[in-house]
Amino acid sequence: MSREDRHMTSQITTITSPRFADFFDAPLPRGLRDLAADMSWDDVADTFGSSAGPVRLATWEKGERTSGGHTHTYRAAIAIGDRAVMSSATASGPLAALTAMLYERGIAVEMLNFHQLRAGGQTATFIRGTDGVHTEWAIGWSECPNQSALRAVIACANRLLAD
Repeated sequence: MSREDRHMTSQITTITSPRFADFFDAPLPRGLRDLAADMSWDDVADTFGSSAGPVRLATWEKGERTSGGHTHTYRAAIAIGDRAVMSSATASGPLAALTAMLYERGIAVEMLNFHQLRAGGQTATFIRGTDGVHTEWAIGWSECPNQSALRAVIACANRLLAD
C-alpha cells in the first residue's frame, strides 16, 4: 500500500457518522438535546429507538367512530416476548388507545413530553415517559406521523421495562 493510500485509509476511518441533530432544522427537545448532542444517528437509534425490547406492536387498526363521534375503537396485536395478544380500546386518538392497551397488559407508560419533527420525508417522534418510578426518552420514526408516535410509545415502554 502506498503512502498516499495509507493516508486516505486513515482519513476514512476517522470520519464519524453524522450527528442525529444534523438531520433536523429545529433543535431536539430540551432534555434529550444534551443526551444526544454528540451521538451518531446509529447510536441514537440503538439507544432510544424501538428495535430492542420485549414489547412490539405487531398490527394496528383504526376502527369505526363511536356513536358520539369523538372517539374510535382501535385494535392491535401487541407482542410481549413470544406471546402476541389482541387488544382493543376506545379512545380519542391512537396514543391514548395504545397506552390503555399497554396498561391492560401491566405496562404503564405516561407521556410527560411529546414532540414531532419532520426530516427527509420522515417524522421523528420524541417521547419522555414514566411508569411512575422511572423516566425515559424514546424515539420512533416513520413516514406516517401516527406510526412514528406509536413506535415512540413502544420504544418508551421497552426502555422503561429495561430500568
